Amino acid sequence: MKKIFSLSVALFCGIVAFAQPAAEEIVSKHIEAIGGAENWKKVNTMVMEGSMNVMGNDVNIKVFQENKKGNRVDISVAGMTGFNLITDKKGWNYMPFQGQTTPEPMTEEAVKESTDDLDLQGNLIDYKQKGHTLELLGTEEVEGTECFKLKVTRKSSGDQTLFIDKNSYLVLRTVQKQKAMGQEVEQVSDYSDYKKVSGVMVPFSLSQGMGTIVMSSIKINEPIAESVFADPK
Repeated sequence: MKKIFSLSVALFCGIVAFAQPAAEEIVSKHIEAIGGAENWKKVNTMVMEGSMNVMGNDVNIKVFQENKKGNRVDISVAGMTGFNLITDKKGWNYMPFQGQTTPEPMTEEAVKESTDDLDLQGNLIDYKQKGHTLELLGTEEVEGTECFKLKVTRKSSGDQTLFIDKNSYLVLRTVQKQKAMGQEVEQVSDYSDYKKVSGVMVPFSLSQGMGTIVMSSIKINEPIAESVFADPK
């Protein structure tokens, strides 16, 4: 009787495992949904403009990204403009509306932890060649939508958990640990309003703890001046 019970359990587990898509299959469908690997490999720069409202204040945001070279976010509010700048070698923060008077360099550890974020293709395209590993953690709902929960252990940066819509195969949420003021905090980012730009799907809405950024413009492969990623003076 025990043998029959054990065999039944084994068969049931086998059926469940077969019904559950493997991480590789999910990644493949996700890459297809966002425009395909070949189109993303043509993306060298991305320039985004948007805005958000924080505690009644309108905040304008402009993002400059160059693949594996640099990422700069300019933030303008109340007549002041600050920035967060990370390159493949260094990083700086300058937030005058928070009392900073000069740009402050980021630590080597913080720059290293941001290295993988400079990859415009994202973590999943050619993830093995990049040194990342995947683990499927089952499914979980995000705002009522059933999602695959995929953990990405990245080569240089901290782990990231992706929530991929089971129907559209688009990423609806990412969760990752970040260090802020000497403490580790969990950063949750929600993505929506996907649109196709130059053959690839990109979200025009990004929600985080401070609020929701709505992009008014996203341009791909627009030239970016060298000075954008230069050391601040």
